[in-house]
Formats: sequence, C-alpha cells, structure tokens
Amino acid sequence: MKISVELTLTPLQDNFEPAIIHFIKKLRASNLEVIETPLSTQVYGDYDVVMELLKDEIKEAFQLIDKGLLYMKIVKSDRHNYKPHF
Repeated sequence: MKISVELTLTPLQDNFEPAIIHFIKKLRASNLEVIETPLSTQVYGDYDVVMELLKDEIKEAFQLIDKGLLYMKIVKSDRHNYKPHF
C-alpha cells in the first residue's frame, strides 16, 4: 500500500535549525521520494518502508531537541505527482 506523509518538525527552543537539517538529511538519504517545501517535508512510498523509516528518524530527531512538536499527515495514496488542475 502506497502512502504520502507530510511532516513538520517544530523544535520549541533556540538554535533549532541543526535538528531540522539533520532530520531532513536523514530522510533524503533514504531510497524514498522526498519533497521539501518551506513549511514541510513530504515522504512518499510503501507504508511499511515509510513508517519504519519515520519511526527511527523521529526518535532520533526527538533525542536531538529538548522540546518540540511533530505534525504528521498521512494520506493513503501516492500523491507525489499531484498537480493542481485549476
């Protein structure tokens, strides 16, 4: 089953950029489709593969910050080719 996941990592601390950059670089290093926007990072692929990656990388990201939030949206379909039609 293919999924699309949108992630927004928000450390609640000063000097937050290194943790976000590390998180995004780890996602980029996977064999998954990763698209970055100014407000979020999107990951596309097989459910089991994506969720296993996120389980490990979210844990590592949380270990690098004191306090923070991670917003995650999951869609049951691969939306990486989505183009608005209006």
